[in-house]
Amino acid sequence: MAEKFDVVILGMGPGGEAAAGLLLSAGKKVAVVERELLGGECAYWACIPSKTLLRPPEVQNEASRAFGTGTTELKLEDIFDYRDYIIRNLDDSGEVESYEKKGATVVRGEGRLAGPGRVEVNGEILEADHIVVATGSASNVLPIEGLEDITVWTNREATTTREIPERSVIVGGGPNGIETSQWLSRLGSQVTLVQSPDSLINREDPRVSEIIKPILEEDGIGVRVGRRVEKARKENGSSVITLDDGEELQTDVLVTVAGRTPRVEGIGLESVGVEPDEKGLAVDDRCQVDGVPGLWAIGDVTGISLFTHVAQYQGKIVAANILGGDRRADYHGIPRVVFSDPEIAATGITEAEAREQGMDVATIDLELPRALARPVTYEKEPRGNLGLVVDRRERVLVGAWAVAPLAGEWIHGACLAVRTRMSVDTLLDSVFQFPTFSQAYLEALEKMDL
Repeated sequence: MAEKFDVVILGMGPGGEAAAGLLLSAGKKVAVVERELLGGECAYWACIPSKTLLRPPEVQNEASRAFGTGTTELKLEDIFDYRDYIIRNLDDSGEVESYEKKGATVVRGEGRLAGPGRVEVNGEILEADHIVVATGSASNVLPIEGLEDITVWTNREATTTREIPERSVIVGGGPNGIETSQWLSRLGSQVTLVQSPDSLINREDPRVSEIIKPILEEDGIGVRVGRRVEKARKENGSSVITLDDGEELQTDVLVTVAGRTPRVEGIGLESVGVEPDEKGLAVDDRCQVDGVPGLWAIGDVTGISLFTHVAQYQGKIVAANILGGDRRADYHGIPRVVFSDPEIAATGITEAEAREQGMDVATIDLELPRALARPVTYEKEPRGNLGLVVDRRERVLVGAWAVAPLAGEWIHGACLAVRTRMSVDTLLDSVFQFPTFSQAYLEALEKMDL
């Protein structure tokens, strides 16, 4: 006989964990199903280890850019030891024990839907009033001839390595590509970054790419934009990468971080009459799968803003709705941060997107060292830019981007303004702490033609 639960959560990444915690606290009988490690991609192979690897060389660079300081020494073994500690040495036994103490039934295995209200794992059936699909995403597989003949890393091999390759070619100039390029370069690898679109971080305003590209090149990273890897081969012990213009790059490892694909295959969607679209598993604003009562989806599998914080947000929404609420998702003002040095942060829409929507917009690209006191107190060769997009008719901020120190922290002022449609008059009447980077919002708005 199948065991009955209130909720079965299929996948225990950040979204699944957010939902599980709230449901267990409310006294629900919950089964959590995970084929790998509780905590998911973010905790073990993505966000957490990558930010850990970025921080030591960032400190070293900060010391060289500050005044009256000497550069610090990087100790690779200590860095890797701490990284391994932070990712729990890829051991989730502590997490399993914690969830079991909270009352969850933890099931290890490849789970799949087996009809309405049913999940099959290891040949056993779990029944539930509610099923939450949180199966995440996987690294895109690149159609490169000869790829099987060379050493290839995804984010998983990169973020868990204990050896820095002498030479690396990174494919993908989005957030993961830029972060991976920078920490590998600063830890001693000769890095070339290849991006198929004509700009890095092509989701953002083109100015972001214009600003960050020379900064990466200052780090010794070779940047190829508007270029594509066509072939790979092994030759005299080296991997040779051929680009579409004929350029050949010698490397020890090819790192593929060119996007991710929602994990919708093999999870039994056909058993409930659901077919995913090109983006993933479609959900409504309550995160319920359309037309299937009791079936919910959260995180990367939905194809909506593949960020950990969005998965956590959706997990809270689903938990609230399962518990009898009527909470709706609102994706305005979601932060988008690249933890490079300097950081890249953005929210809302770009100028081009605003104009496509028919808005009469005002924009600005503010050079922070010319406008603020904080940059010159932060480093001896201060840098940083802030861009704003304002809807003149509605007099609200609709987008913002920044390439500057700590931008990932102070972008949240713009996120809140975009999300709440805060009047620019309210922002203009705000008082910001002196001296901070956040003062840039006031300085920029005062200079804009609103």
